[in-house]
Amino acid sequence: MRSDKAKSGMQQAPARSLFRALGLTEEELERPLVGIVSSYNEIVPGHMHLDKIVDAVKQGVAMAGGTPIVFPAIAVCDGIAMGHEGMKYSLVTRDLIADSTECMALAHQFDALVMVPNCDKNVPGLLMAAARINIPTVFVSGGPMLAGHVNGQKRSLSSMFEAVGAYAAGTMTEEEVEDFACKVCPTCGSCSGMYTANSMNCLTEVLGMGLPGNGTIPAVYSERLRLAKKAGMAVMDMYNKNICPRDIMTEAAFRNAMTMDMALGCSTNSMLHLPAIAHEAGVVLNVDIANEISSRTPNLCHLAPAGPTYIEDLNEAGGIYAVMNEISKLGLLDLSCMTVTGKTMGENIKGCVNKNPEIIRPVDNPYSKTGGIAVLRGNLAPDSCVVKRSAVVPEMLKHEGPARVFDCEEDAIDAIKGGKIVAGDVVVIRYEGPKGGPGMREMLNPTSAITGMGLGSSVALITDGRFSGASRGASIGHVCPEAAAGGPIALVEEGDIIAIDIDAHSVTLKVSEEELARRRAAWKPVKKPVSGYLKRYARLVTSADRGAVLEDE
Repeated sequence: MRSDKAKSGMQQAPARSLFRALGLTEEELERPLVGIVSSYNEIVPGHMHLDKIVDAVKQGVAMAGGTPIVFPAIAVCDGIAMGHEGMKYSLVTRDLIADSTECMALAHQFDALVMVPNCDKNVPGLLMAAARINIPTVFVSGGPMLAGHVNGQKRSLSSMFEAVGAYAAGTMTEEEVEDFACKVCPTCGSCSGMYTANSMNCLTEVLGMGLPGNGTIPAVYSERLRLAKKAGMAVMDMYNKNICPRDIMTEAAFRNAMTMDMALGCSTNSMLHLPAIAHEAGVVLNVDIANEISSRTPNLCHLAPAGPTYIEDLNEAGGIYAVMNEISKLGLLDLSCMTVTGKTMGENIKGCVNKNPEIIRPVDNPYSKTGGIAVLRGNLAPDSCVVKRSAVVPEMLKHEGPARVFDCEEDAIDAIKGGKIVAGDVVVIRYEGPKGGPGMREMLNPTSAITGMGLGSSVALITDGRFSGASRGASIGHVCPEAAAGGPIALVEEGDIIAIDIDAHSVTLKVSEEELARRRAAWKPVKKPVSGYLKRYARLVTSADRGAVLEDE
């Protein structure tokens, strides 16, 4: 056992005295030590119940012959952090989570791990850690929130942000907004649409690192506790068979994940997280392959905010394995990939039928013949940018209009809510990238304000920041190079014409090369005051097209 290094032999007698101080018996010390990485806290709704999930995991580990030992991981609630400096501290936690989990796992020589995450950066951070540490590991998330109900309609957090925009437009009263605030988030769990947290939990199933149902079983269902017990038992089976994350998270598994990303219509944040997780697994995952995969992968699901259905509906329709089984009919998945079940993906999805063709469209009747995410390029984004194509209304797939330029999110929101943005405009928000923000803030507030003001089908937004999975509309993010690195987005001036053609994968700043050269010669970057961890992060972080990973020194 790996843990023997920490507990066996005369040399480790002092360590054994400390294990006994924990209350561990001789019998427990003779078993494999399984670290349970608990993301429980009392500030994130998706995490407030994880203590119950962790207790169930511990029971599963103990039933299967292991000794479970809990240690923590941090998590930020993106919704609470949204719209102020707190959002600068969201993406950056991904690396803190990976680093601290590595430190705890290797310092104490655990034999195996069960990761218990749920929300946005917490899931990819722990997947990065799993790939890096590479000991038997299973994921079991806290599960999605149930959708809220307002005036007889299902609603979610994205509806809440759009309600604020509607209030600014004068189409909702303060009382109506507060009614939404009381009802759209009715339970614990990750917010109920195909936002970033649920996207990553669903893709954890596709990668093979989570048991079936990990991404879709609602947080409040007792089935989630049974799943957690099974996860504890599964990690012991992995330990006995010596199946490790890098045996599972192969290049083929990442291609499967990107394929299913397109079919499900996941958050654009997956285009940051999948390359970063792959990097830790020793796999190069270039976002350039996204369009190639999208071109042959139909979009089968329109979950909120793209449509009126929610993760609970996807669960009832058969879950992720049902979608995978549907997509496998086109021969687009490598079904030989190993998973935490000890079986191949092909064995796992066999017989998983689509129970509701309105929630999971059949491959012969997709929402679109191409996938939910598109990567664009052009002289405004030479190294790429990303859009959630499935959440763009048809009339905005091609758009041309004057740039309205802002050097931070707050100024853009003031202009939108102040009625200064009109139909046809292209809102440009820059200096919000990984280095420039720093921290690459999500732009859910401005996109929701645009939608709430009734401009969702006539105004585009382009940023070197990123978007919440709850954003919809012609929201183009991850512009690379970012403004702080001297990318062309830094040279855009008020009134410049920007042309967007999502089907052609292009975004063009209609300014001559000579004029851009003149502007570049006169350019001075915007410097934002920064200190502490953000200062170190800004110095080390790479561009979004590389997954915003930290550069090894």
